[in-house]
Parts: sequence; C-alpha cells; structure tokens
Amino acid sequence: MGFKCGIVGLPNVGKSTLFNALTQTAAAQAENYPFCTIEPNVGEVAVPDPRLGEIAEISKSKEIIPTRLTFVDIAGLVRGASKGEGLGNQFLAHIREVDAIAYVLRCFEDDDVTHVEGRINPLEDANTVETELMLADLESLEKRIPNLEKKIRAQDKEAKAQLDLVNRALDLLREGKPARLLDVKDEEKKTFKGLQLLTSKPTLYVCNVDEDSAATGNQYSETVKARAAEEGAECVIISAKIEAELSQLEAEERAEYLAELELEEAGLDRLIRAGYTLLDLITYFTSGPKETRAWTVSKGTKAPQAAGVIHTDFEKGFIRAETISYTDFVELKGEQGAKDAGKMRLEGKDYVVTDGDIMLFRFAN
Repeated sequence: MGFKCGIVGLPNVGKSTLFNALTQTAAAQAENYPFCTIEPNVGEVAVPDPRLGEIAEISKSKEIIPTRLTFVDIAGLVRGASKGEGLGNQFLAHIREVDAIAYVLRCFEDDDVTHVEGRINPLEDANTVETELMLADLESLEKRIPNLEKKIRAQDKEAKAQLDLVNRALDLLREGKPARLLDVKDEEKKTFKGLQLLTSKPTLYVCNVDEDSAATGNQYSETVKARAAEEGAECVIISAKIEAELSQLEAEERAEYLAELELEEAGLDRLIRAGYTLLDLITYFTSGPKETRAWTVSKGTKAPQAAGVIHTDFEKGFIRAETISYTDFVELKGEQGAKDAGKMRLEGKDYVVTDGDIMLFRFAN
C-alpha cells in the first residue's frame, strides 16, 4: 500500500510531462495541445526511504523492497467538464477512485507553450478545475435528496442524519467552497466518505515552475503557497523539465545535477513526502536475511491491522508483534543487539504502530 494520487489540471500545464518524469515512462503523451491524454495513465514508483538501505545492511538482507506509490494521470479538464465538455464526464469518474488529488498548476511563462485560456494565472487555473469538481458534487448531492426524503418519511433515522450532512455540504458548495472544508463530526466521517464527493479529497498543489525557479519558487508559486496555507493543504514546487531530465540519469549523475541546481532532493521525493503528510501515512518495516521491506499504513493503525497489510491471515490470527524502533535497531546493530539491550518490545492488539517500527508478527494458523 502507498496511496493513489490523481494528477489533474488544465491542458498544457506540464501535467503529463510531470507524470512521465515521475514514473520514468513515456506512457502519457506530452504534446502541446488539449486532450492529448485520452485515457488515464497509471504509473507506480518506489517510495524512496534511506532507512531501508541502513536496515537491510544491518540485517544482511539479500533483497530490498520499498513500498510503492501510484500516480494516475487524468486528462486535462476545461470549463464545462462537469457538463460533459471536452472529455469531462469520464475524467470526473476517474477522480472518484483516487485517495488524493494533485492540482498541477502552470507557474512558468513560455511563448512556445499555449495556455488554453490565453493567460498565466495559477490561482484561476485552480479555480477552474475546482469549480468543475464542485459543480459535479452539487449535481450528485441534489440527486440524492428525493430518495433520502422518501426514506425519512418511512422513519429511517440514518437517512435523516445523512440528509443533514448532504444539506450542509450543499450549503458550502453553493458558497463556492469545496466539500473538504466542511466541519464533519467523528461519527459522521464514514457517512461523509460514502458520499464520494470529488472536492472532499485531500488536495496537494503542485507548482510547475521554470528551471531557474526550481529551488526558490517564483511570484506565481508564492500565490499558490499562500492559498495552500489558508486551506491547510500541501504545496510543492517542481520543475517538470528538470524532473524529466533527472528521470534519464543514473544515481551518481542525478546527485551531481541536483547539486548544480542547488536542490537537496528530486521533486518526486518532495511530492511523496507532501502526500504522506496530507494523508497521515507512516511506514513500518520487516527485515531479515531474505529481505528488508517497507509497508505503508495510516497513522493510528493498530498492530493487527498493520499485520493484515502483509497478509489477511496475519491479522486474523494475530498473537503479538515483536517491535524495535528504527533508532534502536540502527544504534544497537540489529535485532540481537536490541534484544540484549532490552529494546525489543512485545506489543499486543492495542499497540498503535509508530513510523519507523521494525516489526515481526506472531500469529496462529
């Protein structure tokens, strides 16, 4: 498990170029005209984590297996997509299937690359995309009301609570605000998720800047950064051109190129970290002579459910988890050192997994 991130944006903002670079494939066309991407392209990338190598070296593992992240490149939206303009309806349906949405926004000037609306304004681009998603959500919610009212007349208490949630979401959307800004109570979260609203997805703003602005950003990206801060969203500055070049280089060449550009890491790394923060994800590890492997779970996941990510039988027959923190594992040179120092813990069903835990699950067949 990693997470599935939908990449959306207007045509010609560098969305498919970024997708190609991130997945190191040429699956998505990156042409200078709208609708070059007809079907959503799906690509998987390994999630970089320097801890994996350190753990594997200590365990003398034969194989290292990182967790993976899925990107879905969804073709460019335009005004009217919610009404079927362009290829809108099918793209909106694809967005429902992702965990988070990355809005790729054009934050660069280039006379050779046309803008579908003839101007460079990333906030307006974001508004255009978001408006189409909000219109689709409005239509979806309004269609639910007659059926819910019918159920309420039949004394269905759940329908009454659901209608209240629907009406509050509608009020927010009619004000021009996305559903993710709705104040949802803990007991309503499951029902709210079941509404499958496009604008309820956690949002990540990706500022596609020119190469000279990759390290510092520019005037356009600053406006996006401010908006993200207001919303409590994540914002990442990336140069799709640089990422495309990096994707063609070997590890040593990549490091040299990044140093020349005064970049500490590739845009992919920043994008993944922002996505993990956005979705409250953490990583735990399993390690031994055969392999060291990373697993991704949501923050707050308990040990049996974390075990279930490996295999459902592990969750069903869970007995305990032998757990060592990453810091202790490295400092004490592995499992035996941690055991000798009393740093291996036996955790039960109520243990909440912590980022960096090295775990061995005991279970009954």
